[in-house]
Amino acid sequence: MTLARRLTVLVTATVLLLLAGTWTVLRAADTTRQDRRASADDPPSEPGTVTLGPRPDGPRLVFRSMIWGPHRDELASVPLDHPGATRTVSAPDCLRFHAAAGTGSCLQAVHGVLQDTYRVAILDRDLHELRHYDLAGIPTRTRVSPSGHMVAWTVFVGGDSYAGTDFSTRTSILDTRTWTLQENLETYTATVDGKPHQAPDTNIWGVTFADDEHFHATLASGGKTWLVAGNAVEHTLTTLHGNVECPSLSPDGTRIAYKKRVPGLSEDEPWRLHVLDLKTMAETATAEQRSIDDQALWLDDHTLAYALASDDGSALWRVPADGTGSPALLAAAALAPAVVR
Repeated sequence: MTLARRLTVLVTATVLLLLAGTWTVLRAADTTRQDRRASADDPPSEPGTVTLGPRPDGPRLVFRSMIWGPHRDELASVPLDHPGATRTVSAPDCLRFHAAAGTGSCLQAVHGVLQDTYRVAILDRDLHELRHYDLAGIPTRTRVSPSGHMVAWTVFVGGDSYAGTDFSTRTSILDTRTWTLQENLETYTATVDGKPHQAPDTNIWGVTFADDEHFHATLASGGKTWLVAGNAVEHTLTTLHGNVECPSLSPDGTRIAYKKRVPGLSEDEPWRLHVLDLKTMAETATAEQRSIDDQALWLDDHTLAYALASDDGSALWRVPADGTGSPALLAAAALAPAVVR
């Protein structure tokens, strides 16, 4: 055997050993993950049928289940008026999720030998995949328009947190009627404080739809953030109000729930949950005093739901939108909710 051939055999064997070792480590980690047992305090779950369509028994809350065990990351469904009830769980796994009018958006991890990749799966009312699209980075936000026709998602293409300024996002909008994909909202024509805006550090994230044409989102540039009104047909963005992140439009279309950076708070936990009246631009702080790094969900016109860290990774909480009351646990071991009516 020649020296060159010996070297080739040696390199090939080394690569195979490295791949085998990596697979073994990943397999062991996955086994450990699945072997963890749900705590006695976690709500019970049972496999079954999860649907994104209306049900005769009333509205449902559908979310990513965070209970450790074989059904972690699957979609869970509970009655909206009884969120502590036994969960019906079903594949697929989703990192982030939202749904409306029988259309679901499921941002997923695709586990590889050397690294994970990500994609978005568009689901029908029975959780069947209609199409999927590769994602350019780590999933962070997704929303479906009230009609179910439009889907938006945001990923981190640089960094993995909104807390600092060293991150980059990409936000896309998909029309499920034509499967037309607008890959990057940063190509839109932007107007900031009444002036045309073009800057290399522009980031856009957190779309929330009013209808199939109009939406709101966050635009960031120069260390500042704004609430923008967007038009998916005219491809325009216009700022409305400053210091708004991860907006969420109320069902009646009159208010925006959002994260607001409050001076004096920790750089790692800088936000408080607020509500903005779109007619008067008056801000109302909610009774939640903890830092919220989430795109809140309106359960109805009066109540907000949002995620906070927990022993399982995340739990859902709720609080009145008008500043009264106090926070209350909505669903333990849960993330990324949607109300299915």
